[in-house]
Amino acid sequence: MHTKAFLPSCILLFLLFSQLSLSVVVAGNGDNSSESGNPFTPKGYLIRYWKKKVSNDLPKPWFLLNKASPLNAAQYATYTKLVADQNALTTQLQSFCSSANLMCAPDLAPSLEKHSGDVHFSTYGDKNFTNYGTKVFGEGFNSFKNYSEDGSVSSFRRYGRDSPHDQKFANYASDGNVIDQSFNSYSTNSPGGSGEFKNYGPNVNVPNMRFTSYSDRGVGADQEFTTYSQNANAGDQSFKSYGKNGNGADSKFTSYGTDTNVIGSTFTNYGQNANGGNQNFTSYGTNGNVPQNKFKNYGVGGNGPTETFTSYRDQSNVGDDSFSNYLKDANAGEAKFTNYGQSFNEGTDVFTSYGKGANDPHVNFKTYGVNNTFKDYVKDTATFSNYHNKSSQVLAVNDRWVEPGKFFREKMLKSGTVMPMPDIKDKMPKRSFLPRVIAAKLPFSTSKIGELKKIFHAADDSQVAKMIGDALSECERAPSAGETKRCVNSAEDMIDFATSVLGRNVVVRTTDNTKGSKGNIMIGSVKGINGGKVTKSVSCHQSLFPYLLYYCHSVPKVRVYQVDILDPNSMAKINHGVAICHVDTSMWGASHGAFLALGSGPGKIEVCHWIFENDITWAIAD
Repeated sequence: MHTKAFLPSCILLFLLFSQLSLSVVVAGNGDNSSESGNPFTPKGYLIRYWKKKVSNDLPKPWFLLNKASPLNAAQYATYTKLVADQNALTTQLQSFCSSANLMCAPDLAPSLEKHSGDVHFSTYGDKNFTNYGTKVFGEGFNSFKNYSEDGSVSSFRRYGRDSPHDQKFANYASDGNVIDQSFNSYSTNSPGGSGEFKNYGPNVNVPNMRFTSYSDRGVGADQEFTTYSQNANAGDQSFKSYGKNGNGADSKFTSYGTDTNVIGSTFTNYGQNANGGNQNFTSYGTNGNVPQNKFKNYGVGGNGPTETFTSYRDQSNVGDDSFSNYLKDANAGEAKFTNYGQSFNEGTDVFTSYGKGANDPHVNFKTYGVNNTFKDYVKDTATFSNYHNKSSQVLAVNDRWVEPGKFFREKMLKSGTVMPMPDIKDKMPKRSFLPRVIAAKLPFSTSKIGELKKIFHAADDSQVAKMIGDALSECERAPSAGETKRCVNSAEDMIDFATSVLGRNVVVRTTDNTKGSKGNIMIGSVKGINGGKVTKSVSCHQSLFPYLLYYCHSVPKVRVYQVDILDPNSMAKINHGVAICHVDTSMWGASHGAFLALGSGPGKIEVCHWIFENDITWAIAD
């Protein structure tokens, strides 16, 4: 009889645990987790799942396995139990988000801090001010530097009310993800003073900026925005009751929304019933990609307002603007549009009730763009100079909104070729997958978005709620012709989808790092996957969501390459990239960025691009 049969059960369990631990690949090859050798952690389970589902013995993809949940064994057990009771989970959301490496908005209680005299904040954030700077008189100013630098949810209520004090914000909410900032009652009833915002929301991803009752009933209070939302991606800005009922208050917007991608701005009750005052928009929406701007009740009932738009939406790609009740019922006043809407590709401009009911308004349009609609405007007082219509303006296809090197031809993938590389850096917030058992118990559909918002403490009008809704809608969208798609919210689901399309003998790849981004590179050695033959692959791209979520889809008729990327000056290897070339582009739209950059059209050329940081491509192993 074997000796092992007489061992106590606790020792047998220890031996079993040891064998399980030895069967798991321990830290190495880029993995630095002390928990990776523990089979009871999410990462330990994922490693075993990989070995079970993938048939080859090629080196394991640590860049994928390291996206597993960082929960340790005890946390894994605790939160697995909690998720069964969603009410219990939501009460511990902040600890859950921190432990599981999720992106959750902080739960901020209103700040009742009192500040007297001049206050200068540096690197300040994560605060909700309930009653800041009310009735502060005398000279001086308050300043905020690097406010909300890392991105957060912040709000000011009753900011600067009844106060002639100056307010200065520099580097407000820069370089963040899903910025949610709001000002309620900013400088309301202010007798003088000024507000200045420099670098407001630059380089942010999906901002949601809101100003309510901004400078309402102010007297001589000047407001200035410089470089507002520059280089921002997606998101919305809104101003309600801006300068409403003001007296002699000037406002300036300089470089507003410059170089942005799909930014929406809404101005409601702007300058309504104001007396005098000058409103200036300079370089508004310049070089933007599909900007969306809405002005409602702009200058309605005002007395002698002066409104100037210079280089508005100039050099932008498409975009839509609407003006409703612009200068309606105003007394005198002047509106100037200079170089308005000179987009390379057609957008739309709609003016409804423009100057209707106004008394002697002066409206001048100079070099105004195409595709515009004017309804109920005062024809006798509006002057159009150098107005373009569809027949008189040639709209050239332009590649200025397609980053150099984002798309290229297959012939470029030859040793010695020097070419630009786009910015391949991952702009998404750092997150991890949830363990599959936890992800499976959370609601994941637009029909249950209310439950998700409750779990993640997302208010109805918050950017987190919008982010969740947008991601779920994209996941539920019907696939394109010939496309097989699936959103995966666990690494195990990604493995299942890839192997269901390609079989179990698969390999997964990504570009090693971001070196070479936004500069010229030299192509080194090139290796074609599957011998350089046309094959199919599965590509996975991140979606913005509280936890790591990928949109995966099958891509037929492609060629995939592994490429050594060299410094063009030293010839030293700096990166190892993965490029994918789409052989069949016949189903792509004629306005696709690839054709803007490369010329030609659908089905006429192949189109190649790099796999960006943290994007993933699967293929059959050679």
